[in-house]
Amino acid sequence: MSDELSILSLVLQAGPVVQLVMATLVLASVLSWVVIFQRARVLSRARLHARAFEDAFWSGAELVGLFRQVANQPNLIGLEAVFKAGFQEFTRLRQDAKSDPDAIMEGVQRAMRVARAREEERLELHLPFLATVGSISPYIGLFGTVWGIMNSFRGLAAVKQATLATVAPGISEALVATAIGLFAAIPAVIAYNRFSSLVDNLSLTYENFADEFTAILHRRVHQRGE
Repeated sequence: MSDELSILSLVLQAGPVVQLVMATLVLASVLSWVVIFQRARVLSRARLHARAFEDAFWSGAELVGLFRQVANQPNLIGLEAVFKAGFQEFTRLRQDAKSDPDAIMEGVQRAMRVARAREEERLELHLPFLATVGSISPYIGLFGTVWGIMNSFRGLAAVKQATLATVAPGISEALVATAIGLFAAIPAVIAYNRFSSLVDNLSLTYENFADEFTAILHRRVHQRGE
């Protein structure tokens, strides 16, 4: 308890510039934790949806029936959105009797690329903020520390005899800014690396599904009598 009170007193006794730096870092830390919890929920939901849809898709269900089931759901995400975009374009282009099979497949691939890009953009939302917090927070804290130490040594100019007891409080106040900067940066960097890996895995899942679905539709469009 005494350590917490001493740290609080150091923060309150710091200069206005150092206090502004600390407040900025605390705000960045709070916002980064909000982003961390929000992104963790979104990515976990995306993984569960991808797994469930893959199980339904490869269970042998009829594509038309699966499309009707998916199309009636609001706020499609992940593989469901990619599947809907591809099959919807496939159905629309096949209704034209003059459509060339290769042109149909190009349209399907283009529609799924757009859907994949939209989903990947949704997954990567706010990740640059975590990268920014992780990159610049230590430097902001270091700036507060340097500024505080400069003021401490400037104050020593008016003291005839400088002792450790005279210098230590000012330096301690300044070092708190660096500690807060590291406290903000470390979770942000860990979360960014983890989320980036999850986004890459999900993006690869979407790409592989689009390729496999393209192969299925390619066989169907080239079947005779269809």
